[in-house]
Amino acid sequence: MPDQASPGTTWDTIDRYMILSSDTHAGAEMHEYRRYLPARWHDEFDAWVAAVTNPFVDLRDPERAKLNWDSDARLAASDAEGITGEVIFPNTLPPFFDILAHLSGVPWDRATYERKWAGLQAHNRWLVDFCSEAPLRRRGLLQILPNDLDDAIAEIRWAKETGVVGGVMIPAIPPNHPVGPFFDPRYDPLWATCAELDVPVHQHQGTGSPEVGRDLPAGQAVFFAELDLWTKRTLLHLVMGGVFERHPHLKVVWTEMWGIRWALEELDQIEKRLVNVQSRYAGDARVLNYSSTFGSDVVDGLSLKPREYFARNCYLGASMLPRRDVRYRHALGVDRIMWGDDFPHDEGTTGHTPEGLRATLFDVPVEECRQMLAGVAAGVYHFDLPALTPIAARVGPAVSEVHTPLDELPVARGMAFSTDRPLEELVAGVL
Repeated sequence: MPDQASPGTTWDTIDRYMILSSDTHAGAEMHEYRRYLPARWHDEFDAWVAAVTNPFVDLRDPERAKLNWDSDARLAASDAEGITGEVIFPNTLPPFFDILAHLSGVPWDRATYERKWAGLQAHNRWLVDFCSEAPLRRRGLLQILPNDLDDAIAEIRWAKETGVVGGVMIPAIPPNHPVGPFFDPRYDPLWATCAELDVPVHQHQGTGSPEVGRDLPAGQAVFFAELDLWTKRTLLHLVMGGVFERHPHLKVVWTEMWGIRWALEELDQIEKRLVNVQSRYAGDARVLNYSSTFGSDVVDGLSLKPREYFARNCYLGASMLPRRDVRYRHALGVDRIMWGDDFPHDEGTTGHTPEGLRATLFDVPVEECRQMLAGVAAGVYHFDLPALTPIAARVGPAVSEVHTPLDELPVARGMAFSTDRPLEELVAGVL
């Protein structure tokens, strides 16, 4: 029987929450990528797939792994989680990578770029086919590389025509990389294309790390501890480099970044540094100003404050939303926050989504919950809310359930169940 909702009901009036998860992960079974590669890569692919070792524990369990590529099994799992629609980040290894593309860095030479670009294009084409099996409920994120902007722009234009690609994922640029940082004007054609086509640009935690030290005894541990550090630099580069000034319609999303407080802290830091380098403050005797040394026409030309650029151009995919960070939602703007479950990973609420919502949002007003759970994502990714309402009425968690506080936290690894206290409370306890 097809999904049905009561006559006259809408997504924001039903007695269940529609959830459009801003952060899920999927990918093809590695051998499946072969058919998406041009024939000239097949021999190299066969050698790669025979030698590569899957680094992820969640992909070694066959039943769990198939949720990445088995469309029917994934839909059933989404229903069980209470998820109506999803934004899909990568999860399995694309051809010629030994780890997820955004974790592997940016190619340093043309030959490596050509090889890895072929692998990402294979993933992109598989993703479009996968999302097309449930086009109402899925929006995939295209993967590109910053090395060749003509290639990247052509791929974005192709993807936009499919109707199931919700945005583009581009890795952060490691320090001192030859392709240049994102505040370089060479990227303006890329930003202009994304703005023109309304294709949001995404960065996911873990991208932008320098390619040094991981073979040292503590290298992998340090890499993990810094997963969000280098990704944050892109916010600074886009604001201070004038990218948002030149491209007011560009949308940029940061996802799975250990809560939302980090964005407030970064924006505050950027604002302080702008005061140090913008010439408009040079005559203020109360301000340390180095505009004659470190300033430029670009920073002088910024017409908005960093938080104003964020409010116009930026969003957070808040899959890592602990209870302690919910208090900061108004400082960033409820209209900038999109909740996610991080399916099928343990860091989010996979397997415990209703409990995760109860743990974090039980006392948040219903209208704010509806926006963070679905309304904002629907606007960013062009989900069809009326068409999805019957599905939400069938699978979504009851509003009354979400607003019933948990008596006891479940045994789960997700950040939603973190019992860490907010920094303000820790400081107040010391003082």
